[in-house]
Amino acid sequence: MLTMLIVVFIIAYAAIALEHPIKVNKSASALIGAGLLWTIYALFTGDHHLVGEQLNESLAATAQIVFFLMGAMTIVEVVDAHNGFEVITSRIKTTKLSTLMWLVGFVTFFLSSVLDNLTTTIVMISLIKKLLDKHDDRLFFAGIIVIAANAGGAWSPIGDVTTTMLWIGGQITTLEIMKGVFIPAMINMIVPLAITSYILRGREVVSPASAHGSGHGPHQKTTPFEQNLMFTMGIGILVAVPIFKTITHLPPFMGILFGLGILWLVGELLHSKKEDEHKEHLTLVRALKHIDMSSIVFFIGILLAVATLEHTHILSNLAKWLNQAVGREDVIVSIIGMVSAIVDNVPIVAASMGMYSMAQYPPDSFLWEFMAYCAGTGGSILIIGSAAGVAAMGLEKIHFFWYVKRISGLALVGYFGGIAAYIIQYKLFH
Repeated sequence: MLTMLIVVFIIAYAAIALEHPIKVNKSASALIGAGLLWTIYALFTGDHHLVGEQLNESLAATAQIVFFLMGAMTIVEVVDAHNGFEVITSRIKTTKLSTLMWLVGFVTFFLSSVLDNLTTTIVMISLIKKLLDKHDDRLFFAGIIVIAANAGGAWSPIGDVTTTMLWIGGQITTLEIMKGVFIPAMINMIVPLAITSYILRGREVVSPASAHGSGHGPHQKTTPFEQNLMFTMGIGILVAVPIFKTITHLPPFMGILFGLGILWLVGELLHSKKEDEHKEHLTLVRALKHIDMSSIVFFIGILLAVATLEHTHILSNLAKWLNQAVGREDVIVSIIGMVSAIVDNVPIVAASMGMYSMAQYPPDSFLWEFMAYCAGTGGSILIIGSAAGVAAMGLEKIHFFWYVKRISGLALVGYFGGIAAYIIQYKLFH
């Protein structure tokens, strides 16, 4: 059974990576993969009660991520419908591509330490769609946004799902992770940024014909007050989610759905005096129709597929084997980070948390901090390795192999630069 599961998983993963050559949407491959894996597991195990319980457990974990995504995407969509991002775009005046790239990189890096890296990627890619007309330029920017968002998420307990997991599990504490991982994460972003801006030097920014999302007809009819209100509320809700989670200990999806309800109410009151045809494109109902559901379905498929590998202990056995074969902590964690470029970093970190006991590795020890850095940033090496990458892939229609050719090398250089920085810093201060 285990061999079958591994083979099916590899085939499904290959189909996702080869989405464009084989012309099959990655969501279809992910769903078929998940369906086959659970079917094989259920038929071979025979214990229907156990499989049912495990599926419910995986479903709960997946649903939390999916509801959070839907909420975040809808909020971004509503802010966009009100031209809210012009609050930022109107302030960016540079005409040089390389300068714009530095700006976008740093904004993404710090934004993703507060928002999660997925939401940041959605916000920043919506932003560059307003600033850049050429698709080729936008692809490079999307690549840098993925790297910067993952790097920014790694040094903050609320910035990345994996760091949050380690934080909730007690493996890391807030101040220590910020002190320990900030400089390596910054280097992880600056190295690829410097190389890319050097490649793009001297090129001018070509902005879209009209700043008001050309071709949307009634899109211009929002007042500066409405733009500012919706932008401030949208970003405010996203920033408030981690605070809500800290105070109530409820999962983040509850906070984002609560915030979505508030935004919906404000939107209804704000436009209550308008005619139906004037307010139709500003409503949340329309925003819900416009979010990228195929990306969400892809998440459901991939998370459920990986869950079978977790329940059948394939991941934890792999970890034990690594321990025996390699033996050195820093090398193992660096490998785990590289593997998180292929497999979603959430189950990898979950498996690692189960692999190493807190008795042996106390909170804030080298292993956990280094794990937060490697698993958080290693996902940038391939576009399917992180939630940010998958979102970028959906929003900008990035081909898997384009990313491998143009961005993976940069991400890899940044990844090892950060590793070197972390190890040097650890040796100096411990």
